[in-house]
Amino acid sequence: MVYSTPDSSAQVIDREFSFSDRDFERVRKLIYAKAGISLNDGKHAMVYSRLSRRLRETGHQSFDSYLQWLETSSGPQSHGEWQEFTNCLTTNLTAFFREEHHFHTLAEHLKARGAQPTRIWCCASSTGEEPYSLAMTVAETLGLHAPVKIVASDIDTNVLATASRGVYDANSRGLDAQRLRQFFLRGKGANAGSIRVKPELARMIEFRPFNLMQTQWQLGEPFDVVFCRNVMIYFDAATQRKVLERIHSVMKPRGMLFVGHSENFTESKDLFQLRGKTVYDRV
Repeated sequence: MVYSTPDSSAQVIDREFSFSDRDFERVRKLIYAKAGISLNDGKHAMVYSRLSRRLRETGHQSFDSYLQWLETSSGPQSHGEWQEFTNCLTTNLTAFFREEHHFHTLAEHLKARGAQPTRIWCCASSTGEEPYSLAMTVAETLGLHAPVKIVASDIDTNVLATASRGVYDANSRGLDAQRLRQFFLRGKGANAGSIRVKPELARMIEFRPFNLMQTQWQLGEPFDVVFCRNVMIYFDAATQRKVLERIHSVMKPRGMLFVGHSENFTESKDLFQLRGKTVYDRV
């Protein structure tokens, strides 16, 4: 059909499915309730592009039909589709050693702790580059057998599966020749051009699905370090505060919270105090 997008009345697009403003509002409310993600009006085209794949794969002829089915179905199939719906609408932009200054700060913190057992939570691990960067930092600072455990979680089960495999392009951004030799195995034959994380590094990490909107956070012993980078930008102020309170509750006093370069939580000084560039101490 022909449809004019709400953000540009002059723009006309041929679309396979009808996608009204009402459909968009339903999607916006559902993903906010499910994952805390706040979609602005400019995400109309993105939502259509990503969710139209689910309509094709589930055999629905309209967004109204698909959303009605999603809202009213029950049982394992419904649970699986809710996960697919969430996976479609999450954003996964990452790289090895992204915002590199954070890893220098972490290394200094690990040196200061020495042989003390340390628990690190990477709460938006995406396809794995961030938790593996954490593990490499631990190995370079304290060795592969350091008493450090990394819990890496994400709401998107598809990217978690990629992270668990630990297979990447050999030209992945952020990896130098030394780290490639030390921490990765090079693919041969049909796997040429790919690299795989060495098992001794991968053993440092536990991957698990986790939704920050869950009311019960069962994550084991309190964390000494939390990486929650470029996650809060998708939440509104009320949701940010709620998530910060929960992160605070699963951290040790004086634990370190690392956040994204565009995130600022100085209004939550009762929970976290700024320590350095996008690094906070838990009060």
